[in-house]
Amino acid sequence: MEKKPFVSKEKLEEIIKEFPTPFHLYDEKGIRKNAKALKEAFAWNPGYKEYFAVKATPNPFLIDILKEYGCGCDCSSYTELLLSDAVGIRGEDIMFSSNDTPAEDFILADKLGAIINLDDITHIEFLEQTIGHIPEVISCRYNPGGLFKISNDIMDNPGDAKYGMTTEQIFEAFKILKEKGAKEFGIHAFLASNTVTNEYYPMLAKVLFELAVKLQKETGAHIKFINLSGGIGIPYKPDQEPNDIRAIGEGVRRVYEEVLVPAGMGDVAIYTELGRFMMGPYGCLVTKAIHEKHTHKEYIGVDACAVNLMRPAMYGAYHHITIPGKEYLPHDQLVDVTGSLCENNDKFAVDRMLPKTEIGDLLVIHDTGAHGLSMGYNYNGKLRCKEVLWREDGGFELIRRAETPRDYFATLDVDPAWEALRARWLK
Repeated sequence: MEKKPFVSKEKLEEIIKEFPTPFHLYDEKGIRKNAKALKEAFAWNPGYKEYFAVKATPNPFLIDILKEYGCGCDCSSYTELLLSDAVGIRGEDIMFSSNDTPAEDFILADKLGAIINLDDITHIEFLEQTIGHIPEVISCRYNPGGLFKISNDIMDNPGDAKYGMTTEQIFEAFKILKEKGAKEFGIHAFLASNTVTNEYYPMLAKVLFELAVKLQKETGAHIKFINLSGGIGIPYKPDQEPNDIRAIGEGVRRVYEEVLVPAGMGDVAIYTELGRFMMGPYGCLVTKAIHEKHTHKEYIGVDACAVNLMRPAMYGAYHHITIPGKEYLPHDQLVDVTGSLCENNDKFAVDRMLPKTEIGDLLVIHDTGAHGLSMGYNYNGKLRCKEVLWREDGGFELIRRAETPRDYFATLDVDPAWEALRARWLK
């Protein structure tokens, strides 16, 4: 698969006149097309709902677009719940999935009427003590342990993950919750991350569907929904082919009819919580080459850093890089593409073959639409960049301003030095 930016060099130059680099740019047309395809892929299930993973891209402009396609919000924190409420997504259109959860988060989730997804059996008592009751609709997160394999390929290691209940615990949890007044139940699981295969969701679905049949039979609990969570990935590398969401939806349908329907559970709703798949390919980080360095290696320094995109520094994750206008020139320069943080891992690419790159060249770092800006931090006092939406009609709009020193210092207003800062530098 050839990776090309979704925006032309000419359009980028037009945007930069108003919004200088660095910035994350999002493709409204691509987001809408993808949301529509997902909805169609699971249209066979009357209760289907996508709960967009807010953690991936917590921007109300973008969430509003997904809301038009019936998407709810998957929230994991107090602040994400506030954001969901602010865009008018409340009640059972919120799925609250958290771990090591503070009491105040459960209180707000309950106040908003969210579906609460319990990560651990001990959270039953904690939740009841915190909010004073057990909701009539409740969900539990499942972790079967071991390795999750497709054929002979290990996709991930759930047994090493901190999330979810064991098989024995989820049966016990359902019994306890039922005794405490819960009437409708959900099952949730996340067993593999960023899978680039059409087989993951159907295989996960079979595991959860078979569990659901046993749970309903043995506990008498009515299973209202099964949440397949996230895990459908995107092709970060050019040699990867994208997932076919319609094939995935059809695969889940076949397993549904094979396992749930014969058990008299053809009323179970299917939920998903896709962040990376929904937004990842439809965002990019636009940055500019500002330095070059020739020492033991060749370096291109850009005006973005790990504050703007942390994945390469944190995970060694691959993000493809295009230099607009030089796409078809020979990739004959071996370079590291670096940011300015005082950390040696602040590199967007290591030993990457790129066209000859010159100071002033634009670089488009692909697939930053999910877990891009949202993972940013402020090390070295660096400030997170702006977000821009490239509208379907060809226009563009600022949807998040860049941070300023005033933002960075705002929490120091308990210190007398704040007044000096404000008077001298933050006018």
